[in-house]
This record gives sequence, C-alpha cells and structure tokens, in this order.
Amino acid sequence: MNRLISFAIGFFILLAVVSSMLFVVDQRQYAVVFAFGQIKQVVREPGLHFKLPPPFQNVVFMDRRLQTIDVAANERFLTAEKKSMVVDWFVKWRITDPRKFFVAFGGNLRGAQDRMTQRIDSVAREEFGKRTVADVVAGEREQVMQAIRNGMAEYAKSVGVEILDVRLKRVDLLPAISESVYRRMEAERKRVANELRSTGAAEGEKIRADADRQREVVLAEAYRDAQVIKGQGDAKASQIYADAFGRDPQFAQFWRSMEAYRNTFRDKRDVLVLEPNSEFFRYMRSSGGAAAAASGGSGGKR
Repeated sequence: MNRLISFAIGFFILLAVVSSMLFVVDQRQYAVVFAFGQIKQVVREPGLHFKLPPPFQNVVFMDRRLQTIDVAANERFLTAEKKSMVVDWFVKWRITDPRKFFVAFGGNLRGAQDRMTQRIDSVAREEFGKRTVADVVAGEREQVMQAIRNGMAEYAKSVGVEILDVRLKRVDLLPAISESVYRRMEAERKRVANELRSTGAAEGEKIRADADRQREVVLAEAYRDAQVIKGQGDAKASQIYADAFGRDPQFAQFWRSMEAYRNTFRDKRDVLVLEPNSEFFRYMRSSGGAAAAASGGSGGKR
C-alpha cells in the first residue's frame, strides 16, 4: 500500500514537472522565455513549445495584436498664432520586437501606452506650434498626422513597437476665441471674393472692349467691301448704259427724259413754271421727240 502511494505521488510530481516544461503559444501572442531573469528566447511561432522547468526558466506572454491609444480628454494645443485648440486623437500601434519592448517597459502594456501617449503629445504640440488655425483645421491636417507618425517612428523602433496610424478625431477652437476666428476667416473669404469679382469685372470690360473693337473693324471692312462692290456695279452699269445708248442715241434721249419726268413729278405738291413750248415737254407733246426738238422753240425754266 505504501508503495502504491509512493508511486502515485511520484507520478503526480513527474506530471507537474513535465507540464511545467511545456507551454502553448497562441497566434495572437509572443512568448518570451527567461532564464534566471535574463531573456533567453523569443518565440514567435504559435504551437506547443518546450522549456526548462522553474526556477530555471519561465515564460511571459505579450499581445501581438493591434493596440489603440485613444485620447479623448480634450487636450489643448497652441498654434503658431498662440490660439488654443481642443484636440482628440487616437493611435494604432503593435509590438514588433518583444525583446526591446520588455527592456523598455518591462512588458507592461499599460505603462507602454502611457509613455507613448506622453511622447506623441509632445510631438503633436511641436507640430501644432508650427501651423496656423486654418492649416490645422483644413489646409494641412493630413500633413500634421503624417508629421506625428514620422516624429514617432525612430522612438517606436527603439522600444520595439510600430506606429501604424495617427488620426485627429476632433480639432476645435475654444468657445472664447471661436467667434473672432470665424469672423476673421469670413472677412478673409470676403476679401478673396471681392478680389475675384474685381478681376472678373476687369476681364469682362476687357473682353467687351475687344468685342466692340472687333465689331467696328468688321463693320468698317464690310462698308469698305460694300463700297468697292457698289463702285464696281456702278461702273459696270455705266458701261452697260453707255454701250446701250451708243447703239441708239434717240432711245437714250427718251430714257433720260422719262427719268427726268419721274424725278420731277414724284410729289403732287411739286410746281413747275415753264413755257408751253418748252424743250422739257417735247416727249409729252409728241412721241417723236427728236423731230419736235428740231422744230420746237427755246427752252424754259424750272
């Protein structure tokens, strides 16, 4: 009976020793193996692993998942204009080198977050101090976040972590200065708008003046071309008249007399004082105006 009890006790002791030599690494963790207080090995691969039993070796596990530092305490930052701004931000980070992380923070995740929060706060204040309110709110917000990431890169590498992202969730002015800043921004926008309107009006006047000049040029050129064409037409008509009248002088005299009658009797109120036997009426007295002209009397008056 005593032998059975001794065997059972020995079996349980052996089982306890063997179990203390085995450890399982989850895929979400790193395992750091210590030997007498010194880091002996860093296990990154998940699965079942072996080590020496305590007190020769022991294991500390570290989370390898993505971590978040969320600062929503309405931190106040001063800009280049000495204006206070309320900023909420968060940081995404993870452990990449467990050995450096343990040396820097003793494996304390909460302590690591507090230290990194202070460091990021310092870098952020420096970046805000280089920029104006307008730059931080709209113009260079992305550049501010990138500058904070770059400013933390060297420090993060030295403590075995990686800063994946820095985001500004809220950037607001204090109520005491918001109204004055908004008024100044509004005045600046109005100034720019007035400048644009003035520039537009000047450009409009320039375009209208150029259009008027082109109109005058086009009209002048059209009038010139019209006069040239008219002169050519008159010359052509005169040539045709001359050719026609040269072939029949009597018809030419008759045509001119008809033109004179039409121009003279255009209005009923026109009055002519002439002698009855005036040369002017020779084609009215007889269709043979030429013969009447040979036998007729002296000319009259209009």
